[in-house]
Amino acid sequence: MALENTSAERIQELVQKQRTFYATGVTRNVAWRRERLKAFKAGLRKWEKPLCDALWQDLHKSYEEAFMTEIGLVYGELSEAIRKVGKWSARKRRPTPLTGMPSSSYIVREPLGCTLIVSPWNYPVQLLLNPLVGAISAGCTALLKPSPYVPEVSKVIERFIADTFPEEFVAVVQGNRVVNAELFKHRYDLVFLTGSPSLGRIAMAAQAQYLTPLVLELGGKSPCIVDRDANLTLAARRIAWGKCLNSGQTCIAPDYLFLHQDIKEAFVEAFRRELAGLYPDGTEQSRFFVHIVKDSAFDRLTGYLKDGKVVAGGRFNREKLWMEPTLLDDVRPDAPVMQEEIFGPIFPILTFRDRQEVVQFINRREKPLAFYYFGKAAEGWDMIARTTSGGACINDTIMHIANSNIPFGGVGSSGMGSYHSERSFLAFSHERSVVKTPAWIDLKFRYMPYRMFRIVKKMLLFQAR
Repeated sequence: MALENTSAERIQELVQKQRTFYATGVTRNVAWRRERLKAFKAGLRKWEKPLCDALWQDLHKSYEEAFMTEIGLVYGELSEAIRKVGKWSARKRRPTPLTGMPSSSYIVREPLGCTLIVSPWNYPVQLLLNPLVGAISAGCTALLKPSPYVPEVSKVIERFIADTFPEEFVAVVQGNRVVNAELFKHRYDLVFLTGSPSLGRIAMAAQAQYLTPLVLELGGKSPCIVDRDANLTLAARRIAWGKCLNSGQTCIAPDYLFLHQDIKEAFVEAFRRELAGLYPDGTEQSRFFVHIVKDSAFDRLTGYLKDGKVVAGGRFNREKLWMEPTLLDDVRPDAPVMQEEIFGPIFPILTFRDRQEVVQFINRREKPLAFYYFGKAAEGWDMIARTTSGGACINDTIMHIANSNIPFGGVGSSGMGSYHSERSFLAFSHERSVVKTPAWIDLKFRYMPYRMFRIVKKMLLFQAR
């Protein structure tokens, strides 16, 4: 059942309610934030099963995959934020230069204010609730906009949020692109959006009039390079897993394969073998293989099959929205499948003789969200040094998103800003510089007509050594 669009009047009401509530200053209290985070965690426990059931209904996502890639990650972020929000929020003392003595210098981390969080359909729980952890820990209010393409999940999220928070603090709005356009008309202190580059441009254009800061987590065509000296069995297994996770509907899924010419046939055979090991009874009947989200996405994906020669997989069932993991050989670099992010279980294959070919190919295109290299670690580091991407793995896929100790984010057209752990807190915070100067002394060297200029100059040069 389709979701009902939240009305423009209701959106206006919620925006105003949250601005009024934020102005009370309640959210600046760190103890209050910690209690809200604890309530969030308790609410997630209460609503975990309904969320997982809804993920199965909308995406055919198993409980195991739902927990590992969605629910479990939110629990982790919440637990760390509850433990560390006091430390993150504390005033930080910083050194003061000689010319600033006897002043003392500080950084004060304060909430940005009223925020909007827009999430996509592919990981509809994690990509909405993880940013919310950052918003609450920083002391912001949040208006949440889940995706209409996963209606059961979005309905459960709305009930979960209404059951856990007052709407003047956190609230959900529902609907399609009309609702997005209405939301983007309003002024926020931060917009945090995960979605396509086209939606990111729409949000940026609409918020430009307010000079609103944005965190954009977008996507792109993430290359996956398998070099001549790679462990092919391991590479095939990890690549097949990374592509099959959420049926390839992952913003950091390996998008296309760059195989060294000498190992191409061996890799294709290894991929077939390892895929069969992951799904002994095939993917069509497996409860561990996610289905395509909607008919239009399915039709787009099947259209790509004509862009090359199917050398593995290639079967599909439109009624079930199921598509078999597929390798496409003889793909031209200018083919449609190589122009946009695939967002599905199709792997176009390109080949290379020299790594410089790969570097030039990647650097001529938009900056990807992820970069994957299989081979010697030293060569992987060299490839990373000569390219750029939001994140990267050497001899693995996907796993950089699972480590909250390193930032997750894009670069260029794949996004801006980063989050996870303390960086989520910082994404929703302003670091305010404060200098405290005593009133019992007033050094004259800074005042006109600068009679002590020679001494000040020497001090500045001494500091600059």
